[in-house]
Amino acid sequence: MLRESPLIPPSLFPYKFSLQIQNPLDCLQPSLSLMASSTPVLQQHNNLLFTFSSKYTKSLFFFNSYNSSLNYVTKPLASTSSSLFSSPFQPSRPLVRLTRVSTAPVEYVPPAPDFDFHKEIARLKALKSKLDNCTNLKDRIRVIDSDSRVNSFFYSHKNSFSRVFETLHLDKHEMFLLKCVVAAGQQHVFGDVCTEFDATRSSLKSAFYALAEMIDNWDVNDGIRCRGVNVEALRSMLKIIAEVERFYDCIGGIIGYQIMVLELLAQSTFERPCLSHNSNNSLKHDITEIHPPSVLDLSQDLEYASQAAIWGIEGLPNMGEIYPLGGSADRLGLVDSNSGECLPAAMLPYCGRTLLEGLIRDLQAREYLYFKLYGKQCITPVAIMTSAAKSNHEHVTSLCEGLRWFGRGRSKFKLFEQPLVPAVSAEDGQWLASRPFKPVCKPGGHGVIWKLAYNEGVFQWFHDHGRRGATVRQVSNIVAATDVTLLALAGIGLRQGKKLGFASCKRNAGATEGINVLIEKKNLEGKWTCGISCIEYTEFDKFGMTDNPLSSYSLQDEFPANTNILYVDLPSAELVASSNDETSLPGMVLNVKKEITFVDQFGSKHSVRGGRLECTMQNLADNFFNTCSSRCYDGVEDELDTFIVYNERKKVTSSTKTKRRQGDKSLHQKLDEIRSTTMPHWNQNCSLQTPDGSLLDVMRNAYDILYHCEIKLPKIEGNEKYVDSGPPFLILLHPALGPLWEVTRQKFHRGSISKGSELQIEVAEFLWRDVQLDGSLIILAENVLGSTRIDDNGETILEYGKRCGRCKLENVKILNDGIDWNARENLYWKHDVQRFEAVKVILHGNAEFEAVDVILQGSHVFEVPDGYKMKITTGDSGLAVELKPIENKLMESGSWFWNYKIMGKHVQLELVEI
Repeated sequence: MLRESPLIPPSLFPYKFSLQIQNPLDCLQPSLSLMASSTPVLQQHNNLLFTFSSKYTKSLFFFNSYNSSLNYVTKPLASTSSSLFSSPFQPSRPLVRLTRVSTAPVEYVPPAPDFDFHKEIARLKALKSKLDNCTNLKDRIRVIDSDSRVNSFFYSHKNSFSRVFETLHLDKHEMFLLKCVVAAGQQHVFGDVCTEFDATRSSLKSAFYALAEMIDNWDVNDGIRCRGVNVEALRSMLKIIAEVERFYDCIGGIIGYQIMVLELLAQSTFERPCLSHNSNNSLKHDITEIHPPSVLDLSQDLEYASQAAIWGIEGLPNMGEIYPLGGSADRLGLVDSNSGECLPAAMLPYCGRTLLEGLIRDLQAREYLYFKLYGKQCITPVAIMTSAAKSNHEHVTSLCEGLRWFGRGRSKFKLFEQPLVPAVSAEDGQWLASRPFKPVCKPGGHGVIWKLAYNEGVFQWFHDHGRRGATVRQVSNIVAATDVTLLALAGIGLRQGKKLGFASCKRNAGATEGINVLIEKKNLEGKWTCGISCIEYTEFDKFGMTDNPLSSYSLQDEFPANTNILYVDLPSAELVASSNDETSLPGMVLNVKKEITFVDQFGSKHSVRGGRLECTMQNLADNFFNTCSSRCYDGVEDELDTFIVYNERKKVTSSTKTKRRQGDKSLHQKLDEIRSTTMPHWNQNCSLQTPDGSLLDVMRNAYDILYHCEIKLPKIEGNEKYVDSGPPFLILLHPALGPLWEVTRQKFHRGSISKGSELQIEVAEFLWRDVQLDGSLIILAENVLGSTRIDDNGETILEYGKRCGRCKLENVKILNDGIDWNARENLYWKHDVQRFEAVKVILHGNAEFEAVDVILQGSHVFEVPDGYKMKITTGDSGLAVELKPIENKLMESGSWFWNYKIMGKHVQLELVEI
């Protein structure tokens, strides 16, 4: 029997509410109905859906008594013809069809139309100033409590919020963090059930909140929920905002984060620097000028490039390696095929191994080169910045553990996790939230790496390993360590005492990459500062670098591309990172030109234009400008603390940032959706690198290596040629064959590789002389670089040069049907292909293989056991196979090896047979 409920405040009438308890004995989980007039009601299990009509509006209301979620959509009666309200709801319909009634996340509350950015910024800055003067938590709590917004939310109108959180036994610091969120104007992330009782609230909305508070009183703490609050979600949010408060302490924590967001959003105009090659502007006022920088072109001055690379090899014991792997890599869309779990970019399987494994292979190739030249083991310490996005930290750690830390020892790795930061709406800077206590969060950009490295003791860790410089590269760039590029970058940085260096190349028109620039500034004292820096592509408009879509000329084309391949002097970086101000967070930007996608508590997908506060690691260079008394012109770069090395693009950058869509005719992903939202002036041919496109760059590099060895092979044409057919060949060479191309080329002499052939060489001690390949040849060695041992700590350690596998091919013709190029399941960039036939050589341990004066036709598998040498020649009735044990005295060194020597500015090889 229905009766008028005394629990609803009388002031809410003329609306008529009813409360129906179907099971009076169960007061902990009541079934509720709220009715207005005779509108139909659907009730099933713990869920309730009903419509509510007033004079002007009609609302659809959804309540779940299990999780206390209370959500509604209200529309004017004029729009009630919408299908959202016109269809009658019948109890027999499954509830799952009704869980998507919300058209927007209820946690997002748009600001008033007259929201004043500058007024809000001023209010927050005043609060921040007071907080900055506090010396302890007690004083900070006193200041935050004095904020009118906090006072109103927590202490006015008998708000249930304080009472709820009293039962959760939050400590003072946790309550302080929640109050900072409210002071920053982001209380909507707590959910409607925790929203303050505002005197200006409509009577209809007040009715819903009254009902929510009534329901709260029936809830019990089941270990997960307490008075309507999801405790697990709250604890998770507290962890996130505690990290924001701690990490961004240099700009004011949570309050400072929001100030920076609002300031960047409020920038409707920007003081544009004068763009000039050689400006004649008056020196009587402050000037900032941007010039195309002079570069050290490794592709033109080959002798200097070789010398710089030698410096890089010599300096390897002084170098560390830094990998920023914390990005979410949303554009890549990588998903575990078994679990359906989203994966970080480091886990992308590329050419038979993950991208992270590829980085370590490149590093070990340089260390192997050092060993061959100097006879010493050099293990470079590697610092890896991870994040919680897509379980990045767990995946990276698990991969390293599974591969026994790549035979380098756990102590040579330092993993440190970057904090996640709230994503904000582009319209008003409000934090996005997918559900109560669940703000949408993303990594805060790779620029946080310097401050985070200082906070986590990474600089001290490098110092303890005796390192004074480091190279930085991103995991998605496949070719960064190609030939001399990375070694020359490090060599110049170390040799000339530079503080920061960039590896650069020609910029692709319209690409989503920044540019390197030479910046001149006249300071207030009348002196000039000058240095190499970077401008991100998202900032081009602010710097007046917008292209004219009707012109073929692009101002951006005059500047080299920023590739995020860096050399950094560690003490200099540490000095900046330790500063307690915003200089420790270089290049702060708010890129709100992209859509942020998330799923709310009802399973509905939302896409909101927004972003998060990001830092850019390359803008660390802005702290290393040099001061001089006069203008800087030609040749100034030689005197700067920053520098740029330049090379062919295919030797510097080719990335796997974007997944190629099915049916897309471009191997470099078209950016139609990005052009329309971010850069309307972009060239219609602009593109992002896909794994398919980067593989072609790898093939181009293989062509350049082998073509100069008098090996005939098909030339790689434009990418559009291979959209449906795949590359003209697959050649995958282990980087330890070089990694300097002048080293690799001394291991290959004459021969040919036919179109459609496949060559994979996984061995460093290798010789190719007069080999003709038409089909597939795969050479795999267990001990590519050496053998492993177990050290005193029980860790697996790779010892370079000991018991390596070896292979020699002389005057050999290989003929087989090779890859089935018509197989639809082929994924060439994964090196996952179907084959008709192949010749495989498998070397266990220190096994050796030789083939001399022989034709290998059809499929063959030559598997050589550890400690043996197999030799294939032509016999009277076909192939003659000879298998002999290696002499004991040759077990470590092998029966032959390459002897490396530095001759002037070059590395020369000599084949030594014992």
